[in-house]
Amino acid sequence: MILNAEHEGRTAAARFRHEHHLGVQPLGDLVAVIEQATGIDVAILEVGPDEHGLTMRDPVRDAVFIGVARTRNPMRQRSTLAHELGHVLFQDWTDSDARDGNGRTPTEIRADAFARHLLVPVEGLRDFLGNRELATRSTLSEVVQRFLVSPQMAAIALTQAMYIDEDTKQEWKVLTAPQLATRFGWSDQYRALQADSDRRRAPQRLLARAIKGYEEGVLSAQAIATLRGITLEAAEAHLREAGIMPIQHAIAWADPAELPDAHVDLAALDEAINLPDDVGQRTAEGNDAG
Repeated sequence: MILNAEHEGRTAAARFRHEHHLGVQPLGDLVAVIEQATGIDVAILEVGPDEHGLTMRDPVRDAVFIGVARTRNPMRQRSTLAHELGHVLFQDWTDSDARDGNGRTPTEIRADAFARHLLVPVEGLRDFLGNRELATRSTLSEVVQRFLVSPQMAAIALTQAMYIDEDTKQEWKVLTAPQLATRFGWSDQYRALQADSDRRRAPQRLLARAIKGYEEGVLSAQAIATLRGITLEAAEAHLREAGIMPIQHAIAWADPAELPDAHVDLAALDEAINLPDDVGQRTAEGNDAG
């Protein structure tokens, strides 16, 4: 069952890359890749410390949403995004399968395999490392930095690509990305990755529609601020800097030039005004007598 899950995950990852012309090179902004390739809304959310990612589907509208947690661990966030994408592609809307000895179901194992092969495909790893005969911890650091994956995921990929053996894989799986970044001189890059993964991010299509609504005057800047998780002042400043302001729609019926000509018959009024004074008086007296 585990071997089948591994094979299915690898096959699906290769198919996804092929269908969306991603080759075997490292994937950059994974949120943008998923949104552009699939049309699925993806958000980075403020959630509890034990939450990593979730996928929700509305069966009525057949709409899918992927959410992942803000975190100071950018490699984990990327693997979570890829894992949830795997669930979507396999349509894992329910998970009632039997679990293995580690408490994981075949669908979870398959999503893990999909994520690993999507983020660091064996073919891409071989293109990057070539015929290198000796893989060291420096090699592991290069793979982690280039493909933006955890040392655990990189070590598994290196084993599958036959650069290291099982014992080395187990030894390297206990290492962390911050350790490698500090030792091999890319800690500044890692901190930049941390800053990016530790902030909220609204789904791009949803935010674009909201900004269009603001421009049309049907949505407030506060709605944009709430969606992005920033202050009203910051949202207004960003919109203003981008030259986005509510459109002032002309109200056609309020334009005097568009009003029709008024035709008023004043003949009766003129006739009443021109009556002799005693006629008006007699009329009033006659009314009193009645």
